[in-house]
Amino acid sequence: MSFQLRREEILDGEQLKAMLEESPARAAQAILIASTEGVLDAQALLGQILLDGQGIAQDQPLAVRWFEIAAKRGHLMARNMLGRCHEQGWGCVSDASIAARHYRQAAEAGLDWAMYNYANLLATGRGVIKDQVQALTLYRRAAELGHAKSMNLLGRYLEEGLGCSVDSIAAHDWYRRSAEAGDFRGQFSYASILIDQKRIEESLAWYRRAMLGGNLAFLKVATQALMSATDPRVQALAEEYQQRSKLLSNSLSVPVA
Repeated sequence: MSFQLRREEILDGEQLKAMLEESPARAAQAILIASTEGVLDAQALLGQILLDGQGIAQDQPLAVRWFEIAAKRGHLMARNMLGRCHEQGWGCVSDASIAARHYRQAAEAGLDWAMYNYANLLATGRGVIKDQVQALTLYRRAAELGHAKSMNLLGRYLEEGLGCSVDSIAAHDWYRRSAEAGDFRGQFSYASILIDQKRIEESLAWYRRAMLGGNLAFLKVATQALMSATDPRVQALAEEYQQRSKLLSNSLSVPVA
């Protein structure tokens, strides 16, 4: 079935995002129309669906082009996604220094995801001079804006004293906030803290939530950590993590018709 949308039916960014959930093909057509008519959010969305192949043929170089168009017009997430493309080599040559420039611009304009991504480069010295203090500052700024992944990393910096003094109480609180905000790594971190506090049943529940939300790379690393646990109930979770890893691995290997 083909869908036809008239130009007078152009939708705004939020409507287009909602349509993507219900009908990716129809949404892609609407996004194309809105993009050519200059709707800024639609142009950034077009970059994303071209990058992902969602409702439209995947075309990563064209995705980069649309991100560039939207970024030049001031769309912060499009600027951040340009950084992601240059960091990962999606549709362009991988160049961490170019990625850092895009992340920095979006971070300075207040985008939490860009703060997180730029902090990751600073923490590892990719494309920029390694600077744990600046990375910590950015993780904290993003965390205070509600960015769940940054909350977890802020907790890690405070727990390990990276670029700051050790503050275990604050670290544990940020792990909890990250877990409650839905980050699977934050959930795993918080579960580990609960184990140390002998709150075993709560810990097991958070470990399972992390397992259900985690990606394949995370699950493989987490499995090893669970296998080395001293509590047999925690060790037993390693098998559940392994089964989840197999399930995800099989689903990724199944070709899409």
